[in-house]
Amino acid sequence: MTKFLVSDENTQGYKLEEILLVIRADILMRCEKVVEDHRPEALHVMANNMKILDMLTQCIQLAMDSTTVLNRAFGPSQGGRPRIGKP
Repeated sequence: MTKFLVSDENTQGYKLEEILLVIRADILMRCEKVVEDHRPEALHVMANNMKILDMLTQCIQLAMDSTTVLNRAFGPSQGGRPRIGKP
């Protein structure tokens, strides 16, 4: 059973892109708090966060693309039986 993602056992779960969007927003809010800190450690952390944000954006785009493919091929998820893979 998945803990966060929607599945046949977890019908109240989230789409992958929904979770990634929330995580990206949290990182952006955290970045706002350190943007004016120019110490080397803060600059290093900010640089890491910027790389993570770029990767998250790519992951969000991939997850949205997968949802589009599934919706186009099988229609919107109805909950219950998965659209692909084994139940």
